[in-house]
Amino acid sequence: MNDEFFLSKAIAMAAENVLAGGGPFGAIIVKDGEIIGMGANKVTPSSDPTAHAEIVAIRDACKNIGDFRLNGSVLYTSCEPCPMCLGAIYWAHIERIVYAANKNDAANAGFDDSFIYEQFALPSSQRSIKAVNLRMTDSCLPFETWKRLESKIEY
Repeated sequence: MNDEFFLSKAIAMAAENVLAGGGPFGAIIVKDGEIIGMGANKVTPSSDPTAHAEIVAIRDACKNIGDFRLNGSVLYTSCEPCPMCLGAIYWAHIERIVYAANKNDAANAGFDDSFIYEQFALPSSQRSIKAVNLRMTDSCLPFETWKRLESKIEY
């Protein structure tokens, strides 16, 4: 099986998901030629803005293999991942992404993420969502506790 095989499955999943009431996005995660995770966009049916196809597939794959790292895996997705999904893909240590439609195709269908890319490029003080760094005397307590914990599982 090759990239086209798995990518066509992700595209078909995305189209089926539209008819089932979800968004037009589907994703499949493959490792060693086997599908380990699948997901379709469930943002509106689940009222969860993080339920993008890639995130749903990552959650499914991690559950299925019992690990939060997906080293050596390939993500096949019907569309170029958005900034949130791209961050999750990096955190999951996915090795490669294969996508069909691009972010311009998504924007033409009403899924325009350009404002997020624009916001990321701005200094935090100029973004539309204001962020305040309120330093407390115990601000770093969780990190100090983490550093001392001998039984921690490293990311």
